Amino acid sequence: MTTQEILEAARGAKTAVALSDSGIRDSALLGMADALCAPESMDAILAANAEDMAAAKGRISDVMLDRLALTPQRIEAMAKGIRDVAALPDPVGRVLSRIERPNGLVIEKTAVPMGVIAIIYESRPNVTSDAAALAIKSGNACILRCGKEAWRSANAIVTTLRQGLRAAGLPETAVCLIEDTTHASANALMTAVGYVDLLIPRGGAGLIRACVENAKVPCIQTGTGICHIFVDDTADQTKALDIIENAKASRPSVCNAEEVCLVHSAIASEFLPKLAQRLGPDRTAKGLHPVELRLDERAAALIPGTPAGPKDFDTEFLDYILAVKVVDSVEEAIAHIAAHSTGHSEAILTRTDAHAALFTAAVDSAAVYINCSTRFTDGGEFGLGCEMGISTQKLHARGPMGLGELCSYKYIIHGNGQTR
Repeated sequence: MTTQEILEAARGAKTAVALSDSGIRDSALLGMADALCAPESMDAILAANAEDMAAAKGRISDVMLDRLALTPQRIEAMAKGIRDVAALPDPVGRVLSRIERPNGLVIEKTAVPMGVIAIIYESRPNVTSDAAALAIKSGNACILRCGKEAWRSANAIVTTLRQGLRAAGLPETAVCLIEDTTHASANALMTAVGYVDLLIPRGGAGLIRACVENAKVPCIQTGTGICHIFVDDTADQTKALDIIENAKASRPSVCNAEEVCLVHSAIASEFLPKLAQRLGPDRTAKGLHPVELRLDERAAALIPGTPAGPKDFDTEFLDYILAVKVVDSVEEAIAHIAAHSTGHSEAILTRTDAHAALFTAAVDSAAVYINCSTRFTDGGEFGLGCEMGISTQKLHARGPMGLGELCSYKYIIHGNGQTR
């Protein structure tokens, strides 16, 4: 199908999904999850993914290959995510507020589906099932446009998910995959006025910037993640090492991974050698990939590493690289974050309540943590089932976007003959 034909098909499907009751939508979701786990479907998805992996090898980094790769366990996790979404309360028709006026009018602010949600994403096949599940549960149709590296995998996943839609009596075009992976299809979605009700880009800074600058349809800015962790002078240093290693190295290719570590000068001479040992020789001894440290002048005077370049504190590395800077106070840490953050996730590690309170109040990011890893900025970890993306803007959604953020609202007014 051409991109225009897909736009028309999704628009044609949105009313049926919006008017379906929650039982039908949940049945569709459970059918989608079961289909993913069926042996023949799983074999087809893994075969398609193997083709994608073979084509991408040597063209993208090993870290990005990990994002692209599927295994039976990852497909089962995708199915679990869909089932978790099915188990959540129905967001459609929820009364957000109710006002009774002196004249007897009852005004209910009521959640309604957006309509058609388009998602442009890159090389993570699991986004395909997450996005489809959230869209269907919230009464929306969706159009998925993945990067060329993941298209075979995404196509096999969508083909499988449509089995669940058909079994529940919903139109299979409620979940559509764009067949054209050139810039033309992305531009078509950005300008699809009258067809797309909400556009959500998920990917690198270039993709998000292009969507925000060129979209003529409503667009949510999801974030590149230049995530910071500030180690205060009263931090529990043992816990700090665990948190930083987790935030940086557990999965460096994701947007909630730490990219910058700020260390209070009062403990820098003690803490930074421990950090260098933990992220370098200790990881190598365990057969794990070491983390390269990009150091500002003060940190470089204390530990070995690569001198930080002018762009290192403004880069989402998505790799085993961590920029490190020494600061003299929580106020200086906050100022640095204000100048360099993308508004995604930041953390303070401290045992000083006043510093924690100041940090959480002053840092203007979607998620602000006290004494834990930034890796928790995730729809599943926040109890949303899964997520459509992490919004780094303030209107209308911020942080992990679940079902509530995929609904708009209307006012339903109950009267009994009132006139004005």
